[in-house]
Amino acid sequence: QRGIWFFSSYPDVELETVTVNVTIQDFVADVVSELVFRNKQQVSQETMFIFPVDSDTVVHTFCATMGDTRIEAMLWEKEEAQQLCRATPGMENLRYLQDQWNLWGLFFVCFLGTLPPDREVVISLCYVQELPLQPDGAAQFCWPHELFPRDDYIREVSSFTFSHLFLTAGQILCKEEVFENLHFSIRLKSAHGVSHIATNTSYTPLQYMAPDQMSAEVSLKSLPWRQDLELLVYYKGSHALSAVVERGDPKAPPGSLLGDPVVMVTLMPSIPEVVPSPGQLGEFLFLMDCSLFQDAQVPPEELPHLNSAHPSICPQNTLLFLLKSLPLGCYFNIYSFGATSKAFYPQSVEYTQESMDNAVGRISSICPDLGGCDLLGLLRSIYSTPLLHGHPRQLFIFIQRKISSEEEAVMAEVYRYRDHHRCFCFPTNGCDSFNLSQAMALETKGECVCIHSRMDMASEAVKCLQRALQPLASGISLHWDLPPGLEVSVIRKAPEMIFQGHQSSIYAQIHGQAQDPEMGEGAVTLQYHVGSQSFDYTLRFSLSPSPDDRLPVHRMAMMHLLWKLAWEGTSRAEKDIRHSAVKSSLCLGVPSTFTSNVAVRMKQRDAWHRDSLPPESSMLSSPSCNLVPCQLLWSHGCRPVRFKSTKFWMVQKCQFFLEMLGRKGPGTEALTQFSASCKVSPLSTRLCDFSGLRVVVALQKANGSWPLTTALASALGLSKADIEGQRPSEDVPTTAWATVLALAWLHQYKWKVSWSELLEAKACRWLRDQAEVQLDECLESANSLLGCFVGPTVFRI
Repeated sequence: QRGIWFFSSYPDVELETVTVNVTIQDFVADVVSELVFRNKQQVSQETMFIFPVDSDTVVHTFCATMGDTRIEAMLWEKEEAQQLCRATPGMENLRYLQDQWNLWGLFFVCFLGTLPPDREVVISLCYVQELPLQPDGAAQFCWPHELFPRDDYIREVSSFTFSHLFLTAGQILCKEEVFENLHFSIRLKSAHGVSHIATNTSYTPLQYMAPDQMSAEVSLKSLPWRQDLELLVYYKGSHALSAVVERGDPKAPPGSLLGDPVVMVTLMPSIPEVVPSPGQLGEFLFLMDCSLFQDAQVPPEELPHLNSAHPSICPQNTLLFLLKSLPLGCYFNIYSFGATSKAFYPQSVEYTQESMDNAVGRISSICPDLGGCDLLGLLRSIYSTPLLHGHPRQLFIFIQRKISSEEEAVMAEVYRYRDHHRCFCFPTNGCDSFNLSQAMALETKGECVCIHSRMDMASEAVKCLQRALQPLASGISLHWDLPPGLEVSVIRKAPEMIFQGHQSSIYAQIHGQAQDPEMGEGAVTLQYHVGSQSFDYTLRFSLSPSPDDRLPVHRMAMMHLLWKLAWEGTSRAEKDIRHSAVKSSLCLGVPSTFTSNVAVRMKQRDAWHRDSLPPESSMLSSPSCNLVPCQLLWSHGCRPVRFKSTKFWMVQKCQFFLEMLGRKGPGTEALTQFSASCKVSPLSTRLCDFSGLRVVVALQKANGSWPLTTALASALGLSKADIEGQRPSEDVPTTAWATVLALAWLHQYKWKVSWSELLEAKACRWLRDQAEVQLDECLESANSLLGCFVGPTVFRI
């Protein structure tokens, strides 16, 4: 829910008119909006405005006008703001909002007061935002459907028809009247040139503003069908780099961030599909909530024979399958956390046969712990350990308990190290920690899968591991080439790694004076590695951009600088830098840990318009103005409010209905299976005999081979004598023959057990190294013995 929020059970006040002007330059959006709400109830309403904020968004301007009264939000240094907040009546309203069940995450919140019947409030909201990269190279901009005018026409006819052929003239007029209240214009700019756009609603033809097609304009003609607006912007050509240079504020002193030019460089490395070389495979850390192990512990010798019907065995089997699927040469560790946390090893160890066997044997040592849930302490411990060179860090977090009061601190830690790792999160069906898990995954470009009670945890975890093993860009560095006299100070440096289909934005301040004013270009070179391959791309950019007094790039750069100063402490030298940065952030309206929001209500004739710094606190004591509650607020409810992805909302809503269906009795089993098959929360794949599968998986060696043993023969439904008797020839080693047989057995069930891909891939790599083995002969004998047909493509040759 976004927009006006009420302390009542009445329907929302109608959003009558929306005026939005968006400027998108490469991967940064500058949004200026005006929202007109009207209270059509017969009673007055106590109202608040709420707006979700994520780590890539800066809300810098907010004001609300009701009649002759104006409420304006402004930033103050934190200590002074806290004193003002203590003198502000109504702060308990914000604390009440903090515990609402349907709100979770970080919000900008401002109390607006009483809105009389048939009166309107005009909201002015401005923010800047980094835009995510889509797999096809587009920049994605979203606008929440809650902040479009209410379309009564759609609500009335949606149950009847989707076709205009069945509408009366009056209904069509009603629709046109609704769209007259929508003014949504978008300006696009890029030095690469604007190619085209795609969106989920109708729009005017793209109008280019110059022959070079570097800028264009477009407007919406209609509303999306009850969903967020999703706009995809495509630029010309395929590029690994883009750069946006923004002039400084001429009123600010040279040498300051606000007074100097700032460049935003977006890194989009091309990552080919290659097999990573040994030693470039990563560090995999598995974090297990001890409450998942609350039932009786299982001896390691019984682990392969567990019955999949019992939910308590999910974590044991998940760890078994993950350990068996890891490639040789990577590093790994396993952590269990409850009131305290324990690690299998003091630090990550190399994946070998010995370390794998040791870890499998220690799975049963994880003790249940239903006390606290110190995920924050464990993450801080992990983040404090140095990264392994050439081994990107990826976390797999399995959790079923709510972190409660530590959620904000957890997210702060994850955000601080988001360029150093990626999180795959697996909250259980209770979903107490689903919101936190989803936020951690989004922040680190990972994935969140809610484990349904009927799902196989191991299946989903191994699928994510398969994604985690895909090639990525590492060893990333930037090299600058600027005219003599100019220098670059990097505000946000290049990340440790960039994953396939993602981008990262770098901010740098350009200071100094060019010795030759005629040299108006600079260049930046991106270098990185994918496996054993090296790549480099160079981009030239203009140092004389057109002026933009809204300074969106400066605002994003300021946000990253303030985070950096907060993390790095405050030495004597840094205090002067921090003081200057905070002073500039007050002018730009960029919030940070050093500042806090304060809102002032005053008459329009006395309204103060800031152009440099907030007024002195003594000015707020005048009779014509008073303070109102306004904060960046962390809410602890159970529903996240964010509009980065419509798919995420679909996942959450469907998950809620699945939980409701689960309480209705056996008659809903078919519906649950159907819903879960729609790639929202896929049900576990089930074989007739999962115990045999577990034995086969447990017997595979770390290098991918299987030794010929009685246990393997039994799991395959054969005798050891039969297997030895069907060996193609005595020249074929028994281990190679057993590996081909196990591989064929696994592959024949691949349509049911798709996540066996990693186990098969390990076996194929090992077999390809056995030059003396005739694979075709072995496969023919295996098919005959197993009574199946597996083609030679199984060997991936």
